[in-house]
Amino acid sequence: MTGNAAKARTESGEGRNRMDALLIGIDAGCLSVFDRLSDEDVIPNLRALLDAGVSAPLESQIPPWTPSAWPSMFTGVNPGKHGVYGFTGFDGYDFHVVKGEDVRAHRIWTLLDRHDRSSVVVNVPVTHPPDEIDGAIVPGFIGPEDPPCQPEGILDDVRDEIGDYRVYPNYARGDDSLTDAEKIEEYCRLVEMRGEAFQYLSGRFEPDFGFLQFQKTDTVFHEFDGEWEKVKQVYAATDEQIGEVLEACNPKQVFVASDHGMGRYEKPEFRVNAFLEDAGYLETTLGGKGMPTWNLMRDDLRSGEQADEWEPSASERLAAKLASVGITTHRIGVVLERLGLAEFAKAHAPDGVVRTGNEQVDFPNSKAYVRARTELGVRMNVEGRDPEGVVPEDEYDDVRAALIADLESVTAPDGEPVFETVAPREEYFEGPYADDAVDIVTIPNDFQHFLSAEPADEYFAETTEPWNHKLEGIFAASGEGLDASEPLESAHLYDVAPTILSALGVPYSDRMDGRVLPIVEATEPTTYPDYAASDRDTVDAGVEDRLADLGYVE
Repeated sequence: MTGNAAKARTESGEGRNRMDALLIGIDAGCLSVFDRLSDEDVIPNLRALLDAGVSAPLESQIPPWTPSAWPSMFTGVNPGKHGVYGFTGFDGYDFHVVKGEDVRAHRIWTLLDRHDRSSVVVNVPVTHPPDEIDGAIVPGFIGPEDPPCQPEGILDDVRDEIGDYRVYPNYARGDDSLTDAEKIEEYCRLVEMRGEAFQYLSGRFEPDFGFLQFQKTDTVFHEFDGEWEKVKQVYAATDEQIGEVLEACNPKQVFVASDHGMGRYEKPEFRVNAFLEDAGYLETTLGGKGMPTWNLMRDDLRSGEQADEWEPSASERLAAKLASVGITTHRIGVVLERLGLAEFAKAHAPDGVVRTGNEQVDFPNSKAYVRARTELGVRMNVEGRDPEGVVPEDEYDDVRAALIADLESVTAPDGEPVFETVAPREEYFEGPYADDAVDIVTIPNDFQHFLSAEPADEYFAETTEPWNHKLEGIFAASGEGLDASEPLESAHLYDVAPTILSALGVPYSDRMDGRVLPIVEATEPTTYPDYAASDRDTVDAGVEDRLADLGYVE
């Protein structure tokens, strides 16, 4: 369907279903990408939506990464109130992959459900296990390949109706048995599945609110280094599905929002833990479980195995033992490279072996460290708070102030500061789960430096991810009853939930950090009971191994 057809259909009031509001989530969507795609006539339906209403940059949160930012959007609160800061949550020095039940705040759809309004939610990240609501939920990214859905058994119905439905690509990142063309074809097929599933569920449940998210618009940049022709193919497929959804559902109001933006990182990668080690804050060790990451359980998730946490296998424990006596996988790699076998070994060595068999952060014996790069910050190891804390509680403020000053002083090879902001966590997070945040927030200068958590000998290296997340996403709205004459100034990720609830005439929560954008008439905020996850048996299948495939781990 053309952009003009989509616009005409939306304005005409025709269509099989007329949901009140539709939220289209475009992961990593931003005006710089949209404008270039529009100039090449790749996204006529999205362009028509933007032209028919109002659009503006949408400031993301810190950290601007999928597992924390999407929950902040659909709850309207900062991570200190919902509790998720990254792909992994931490229990002392151990870690687990985050799930929907780690997001401890009301979602748009749970608040609508309290007002007898129904919802269909498809492919939204961090929604596994799903809430029990009037309507349907098919979880997306960071859930297992065959997630429990709402209602039970609905995923089987979706597959019967559209032929197939997968959460993840049918190949692992780095798999060289497929051509790039075949991989992009799989991306586009996944996009198609999202649209077809949403249309089927919307026709079946006739919801008041719909939320359809597209993830491949982000991962195409990560996996293929922003190759423009590949980006165009994925966005063209996404735009086609948007047009078909608009025609089938004919929503009264349409909102478009992204969790963050996307752009090139022009400057070298900064290895924060290498700096912390030289500054005397961090100790390293040989042997152990390796650095926290969800990719260790990625293949388990795809195959549907249990994967709450990760424990080393026999070969991974052996690699750790060898590393403890100085025989690291790095040293073995140097020898193999001399023999011409490095690429073969790299392709066939289990990721866990590489991790346990190399230098890693000694968390219990360090004063401060980066746990995961996507947290955008440094964690301190504090007595009385952390299991083996080494920073005395009464020295916390002084040590943190000194560390902030040290980090502020770091300059890149070009002489410019690495960080535009180094700040205490309380400047960014507040709420009952603020203590789960990093102690010091570190924001790269103009988001030009990729931050690495891996120990290393050098501070700077060629960027691992040349295309990565930027702070500025996009928000757009069009349809009945929306005032497109009102400027959208300083729109923030937290504003999306209260704005959509107000558009639907439902009171938003007084705990929300966002405001109602002036395009709709604000409802009065109210106090809701604390959010409680649905009491259901779930199968937490192997989620971890998928993250590395999608470019989020080192």
